[in-house]
Amino acid sequence: MIYERIRNLREDSDFTQQQIADKLFINRRTYSSYENGVRNMPIEILSLIADIFNTSTDYLIGRTDVKKPYPPSKQ
Repeated sequence: MIYERIRNLREDSDFTQQQIADKLFINRRTYSSYENGVRNMPIEILSLIADIFNTSTDYLIGRTDVKKPYPPSKQ
């Protein structure tokens, strides 16, 4: 499952789906459908989840095993 890490991070942090949905300002059912892979997650939501768990989007989708987020870009 593509978003298995998101579920694991949420559960390891003792958050409910409702609590994460509230942080994202979305309905719990919508969040659940993202987490379970029923619906594609918009990049904006994926990015916010990475911020919540202080990780990278690449880690969340399984492209890397490094949890540490990337350093902020210098603009």
